[in-house]
Amino acid sequence: RCQRVSWWDEGEDEDEPEFDEADIRVRPNPKANKPRSKIRPAHESAEIGMVLGVDRGRYTVMLGENTPEEHTVSAVRARELRKQPIVTGDRVRVVGDLSGDEGSLARLVGIEPRVTLLRRSADDTDQVERVIVANADQMLIVVAAADPEPRTRLVDRYLIAALDAGLHPMLVVTKTDLADPSEFLEHFAGLDLTVFLSAPEDSPLEAIGAALEGHTTVFVGHSGVGKSTLVNALVPSALRATGHVNLVTGRGRHTSSSTVSLRYHGPGGTGWVIDTPGVRSFGLGHIDPANILRAYPDLAAVADEVCPRGCTHLPDAPDCGLIDAVAEGRLGENGPARLDSLQRLLTTFR
Repeated sequence: RCQRVSWWDEGEDEDEPEFDEADIRVRPNPKANKPRSKIRPAHESAEIGMVLGVDRGRYTVMLGENTPEEHTVSAVRARELRKQPIVTGDRVRVVGDLSGDEGSLARLVGIEPRVTLLRRSADDTDQVERVIVANADQMLIVVAAADPEPRTRLVDRYLIAALDAGLHPMLVVTKTDLADPSEFLEHFAGLDLTVFLSAPEDSPLEAIGAALEGHTTVFVGHSGVGKSTLVNALVPSALRATGHVNLVTGRGRHTSSSTVSLRYHGPGGTGWVIDTPGVRSFGLGHIDPANILRAYPDLAAVADEVCPRGCTHLPDAPDCGLIDAVAEGRLGENGPARLDSLQRLLTTFR
């Protein structure tokens, strides 16, 4: 029978302790052994700021808006927000270095509830929404009377997105010295739409500026229609790049490459202008058509009374009481134009 004998058993050092495997220290693997928890820090000291712009993972955030301590900081998002879109206009909770000094970096740890959310999809078949702007309350659609030609269907899509998001739509027609926009504007006669006409010698800057005061307005438009030129005229410090229209394709060149918030200073107060990149398509795959009818409260009230469940309110809809009510004059002289406007927007979803 063999007996294990250690060198200290031979009496060389009676004070030496006896060891076993339990005394071996194993270096922990932080990634594998660290306990995970869904409990996140409360960040009671976080400050609320507004996102002014996003550039390659860095967020420009304004803190202390309209106070003597107003300043901007650069920030990154916390890990727990990596799957949540953070866009221009968002109100966010910010911690870390809030000094705004060069080289400093803060951290976004939360998003405040959004009042409105402007979205679009890649195309009408794509149900995945792309968030564009948060917390705006107005949309200013910029089109040109000519060069490039105005696109009614694109403006319809802007209007649908605005109505779905709960934004009040406005329309600016530029380059009216090149063409008469009357025929184009007839398409929107039945819609509650504020219209401004602009020409080089007759610019409505004062009227547009008055409409911006006290509001957060997102500017949208086809490339080459003069949107960036208008933004620069309203906010001289913006310095947004301007481009030209290609003589061969008739299309404008993209100049604004990012969405950014700019403060407008007017004689009656301030407002926020959110300039967005020019687009040539605006998908509506995420839109609920029921939101469009709610944008016509006079028509919606009648439809709730006289239309069957699931009625599309389109010209070929069977037993549509709304169409009959308009034909009978129950919605007044403006009823036919309002119904035509609604049906044109709803046709987009067919």
